[in-house]
Formats: sequence, C-alpha cells, structure tokens
Amino acid sequence: MSEAKVKDKAAKGPEAAQEIAALTGNEAVAMAMKQINPDVVAAYPITPATEIVQIFSNYVADGLVDTEYVAVESEHSAMSACIGASAAGARVMTGTSAQGLALMWEMLYIAAGLRLPIVLADVNRALSAPINIHCDHSDTMGARDSGWIQIFSEDAQEAYDNTIQAIRIAEHPDVLLPAMVTMDGFIISHGMEVVKVLPDDTIREFVGTYNPKVKLLDVDTPRTFGPLDFTDFYFEHRRQLAEPIAKAKEVILEIGKEYGKISGRSYGLYEGYKLDDAEYVLVLLGSTAGTAKTVVDDLREAGVKAGLLKIRVFRPFPYDEMAALLEGRKAVGVMDRSDGLAGLGGPLFGELRSALYESKNRPPMKDYVYGLGGRDCGPALIRQVFDELLEIGKTGQVKERFTYLGVRE
Repeated sequence: MSEAKVKDKAAKGPEAAQEIAALTGNEAVAMAMKQINPDVVAAYPITPATEIVQIFSNYVADGLVDTEYVAVESEHSAMSACIGASAAGARVMTGTSAQGLALMWEMLYIAAGLRLPIVLADVNRALSAPINIHCDHSDTMGARDSGWIQIFSEDAQEAYDNTIQAIRIAEHPDVLLPAMVTMDGFIISHGMEVVKVLPDDTIREFVGTYNPKVKLLDVDTPRTFGPLDFTDFYFEHRRQLAEPIAKAKEVILEIGKEYGKISGRSYGLYEGYKLDDAEYVLVLLGSTAGTAKTVVDDLREAGVKAGLLKIRVFRPFPYDEMAALLEGRKAVGVMDRSDGLAGLGGPLFGELRSALYESKNRPPMKDYVYGLGGRDCGPALIRQVFDELLEIGKTGQVKERFTYLGVRE
C-alpha cells in the first residue's frame, strides 16, 4: 500500500482524525477489511480482484488482524467455506470478480437462504465468452436476484466507505442477509485516488462485535441448517427472504447517516447531482458517474438543465424513490453497463421502467447499453446521450427504446 499519507489538519469535526492516503480501490477495500478485522476470510484470486485478498493475506501474515485466512482451490470453495464459517457464528468476508462470482452462483443462493451476513467485495468485470478481464456489470447483474444486497461504488472512497457500512447492514437483526459491495474493474480497482481513512479504533467501534443469536456450533441449543425442504415449507421459507430485503432500505439509510457522523460522509440509496430542477436526467451506476458529472457541469454552463441520478443501492431497488425523482422530467436516459439480452435494454432500464409504470406523469425514457468489456465511455459519448435527450424532450417521441452506445457497426 502507498505510504503517501498526511493528516487532514485542515478538516474539522469527524474528518479531523482521518488520514489522507493515496490508494487504489483494491487497497482501499483491503484497508477497510483490515480495520473491520473479520474472523474468517476465504478466497481464491482472480483478476482484477486478486490484490484485495493478496494485500489482506499480508495483514494476516504480519499479525495485524486476528483473521483466519483460508486459501481454497476455487471460488465455489471460497463461498462454501464462508458459508460454513458464518453459520458457525463468525464474521466473514471475501472478494472475487466475474467468472469467480459466476462459479459461486449456487452458493450465493445458499448464503442468502440461510440468512448469513457475509460481505463480498466484487470487482466488476465482464463475463466470458469471449474472455475479457475489463469492466462491465454483467457479473453483478447476473447475481441480482440471489438475495444479496448490492451496493455500487463510484470511486475508491466509496468502495472503502461502502465496505465498512456493509458489515453493519448485513449483520443488522432486521436484515441478516449477505451483502455485495462492487467497484468497477481497473477503473477503480487499479486507479489510485485520494482516500480519507478513518482511525482503526473508530471503525472497530462502529462495526462492533458480531454476536449471532443462532450458531451452528451451539451444542446446547441445536439447530437445523440447510434442511431438505420440499413442497411442505420451501415456499414459505423463500417468501421469508422478501421481508428482510424490504426492511434493508430503512437500515441502509440509518447506517448511512450514522456513518456520516463519524466520517463527514453520509450515504443514502442514491445520489442526485444537480437534480432538483433538472429537465434532462441521466441515470447510471458506478464509476461513469464521475465523467457524467463533468458533462452535466458543461451543459449547465450552456443553459441546459441537465442532471444526474446515480443509484448506489441496486438491491433492494429503490422503486418508490426512483418514481418520485424521475416523474415529470422532459426526458430520462438510462445507462446500462451490461446487456440484459431481454429484447429491450439492460437490467437497470427494466427496473426503472417498472418503477415508473404507474406514474401519471411518466417521462419518455431511452436506454443505452455501453462500456461492455471495458470499452471507454468518455465525455463525448455522454454528451451524445444528452443531445438525444434534448431532441426527445422537444418532440416527446422516442424513436428507439434502447441502443448500443459506442459500439462499431
């Protein structure tokens, strides 16, 4: 990890005790994991997430954490070990990417079904084939209905902050679900940025001690874990997963405010940028928000009421909030960094269209599938999206509901 650290002496309040460090996204997440000090980390390396667990394994080797690090032979085994450790009562974390997350597929559903608050750092990367090690959101989107909470990060600072909050969210007694914190591969994971790091003792106090009410190793009160569940009770048990997902929104907001008190950075379900009076709104996830903000600034200087809506929490999806924020706008553009192959756009577009279905003043919307396999999406492409939204706003007509942005024909 970079040694370029200085005290933030100019800061006041909760930020005064923080250190400013030059960190990549992977380093920032590994630092958050060190400060959380989980009981168990089981992991298998995969580009571009390898550094997270590699750096953390050094913390283990140097005695800086009390964690039992389990090196396994595959990502499927990694999640299996995490499930066993979490069921035994341990605080558990791991990290992966792309094909690694896909190899965990069946175990993701088991972790959620057993209500195990495992936290996973996923570095967003395209799924093969063709083989590609660069960023898109196809890995995370493939797991969107597995019962995991999904939190997206715009930069290394958010990746750090989200990882710390995810532990509290997952372990909250009203939630008790696994949580996935994502950041865009190479763009964030390997890009060095300024990150404000809280003191270790502040984080330890914030996350507290995990004391599950039910433990596999509680021999005095034996429980059944992962039973065979046929037509008699399977439906009811799966239905029970919907309740904590619904409750998670309130918990996420509560913990986001609490984190703001110790860091000066509060978090919600989404972030609006120059959104209040915006007539033309772009909605997206992840690191592209930073580029989009620059384009919004340029358009505002030109007199265009442009705005950005960055969704932070994709699961549970904030349906009501999205509908309230977007209805009445002249035009809305949705940017999907994955292709749902559903015939009409990507996953985010489908969620937003559904959220706005019953709105009386539903805005015209268009989806843009972009950036697959790490294809760059610079200001010119985002400006192209806004130019199309301006035309839609004038005519009220959307000629095609979705398109591939930046692809060669």
